[in-house]
Amino acid sequence: MTTPASGKQPSPGVSPAVDGKLVPTEEHQASHHERSATAPAAGPGALAAGPAAGPGAPAPGRASSAESGPSRAEVCVVACAEAWRGDGAILASPMGLIPTLGARLAQLTCSPALLLTDGEASLLAPGHPGPPGYPGPRAEADGADRVVEGWLPYRAVFTMVAAGLRHVMMGAAQIDKFGNQNISCIGDWARPRAQLLGVRGAPGNTINHPVSYWVPRHSPRVFVDRVDMVSGIGYDRAAGLGPQATRFHELRVVVTNLAVLDFQTPDHTMRLRSVHPGATPGDVIAATGFPLAVPDEVPATRRPTARELALIRGQLDPAALRDREIP
Repeated sequence: MTTPASGKQPSPGVSPAVDGKLVPTEEHQASHHERSATAPAAGPGALAAGPAAGPGAPAPGRASSAESGPSRAEVCVVACAEAWRGDGAILASPMGLIPTLGARLAQLTCSPALLLTDGEASLLAPGHPGPPGYPGPRAEADGADRVVEGWLPYRAVFTMVAAGLRHVMMGAAQIDKFGNQNISCIGDWARPRAQLLGVRGAPGNTINHPVSYWVPRHSPRVFVDRVDMVSGIGYDRAAGLGPQATRFHELRVVVTNLAVLDFQTPDHTMRLRSVHPGATPGDVIAATGFPLAVPDEVPATRRPTARELALIRGQLDPAALRDREIP
């Protein structure tokens, strides 16, 4: 069910489109509005100069060679991985390239019990080549190089959602200071300027288990004072629904190309948690359409370790497709 932001809360539920094999494409579709219409965010796009551009080479300004420092995209991959740190044996559902790399990196490092699927029904072992269309080595198109650890048919995903045994990282066409997320439409609900995905599984996700967000272009068009349509439920609306709604409601982090944000404030409004190397708190404030909670001292997002860089560059994404997602 879809409802405008000013109306009744959407009922908890999960749409099949959010858990099946279309999952990897949803973040791309949900963020199409802001990707196509928003200028690149403030701040440098990379931390060190990369090799000259050419066929198959990273874009200018990207750092992805074995000798270089981490690129902004690699910092974002690690920040996404940190979202799943210590989650244990739950299902990770990343939507988009960099969240997927982050989840796979977490499975290899800080959260080895994490469960990941191929986007259909197979649970894959850590370090797996990933589903078709995602980066990483694939010996054969038929996936003969994959190691399948288990079977998770589509119907079983709903059981994990209802039990809270899942942590999804979704995209957001709009998000407000309480974490209300919009992937449905832009403009008035009765006559929108742009039709997006619809609410999909966002209401059920945000009610039942931890949710994080990935925004590849941090801008005032995404971080808005009020979303045009509520898809994922924020802290203010969850509180309005009472204890049954808040019991399992947790918005973990929002990772963007500039920073990591969270909701660890007394009123659960968005807080600047860290800024990526090369960006400043001022860059983030200028790219946000509402007042952020900003600590007196804002740390830098941690850089990848040597081992994490080796995994990202050599095993998870040797083609450096990650650099194409960061402006």
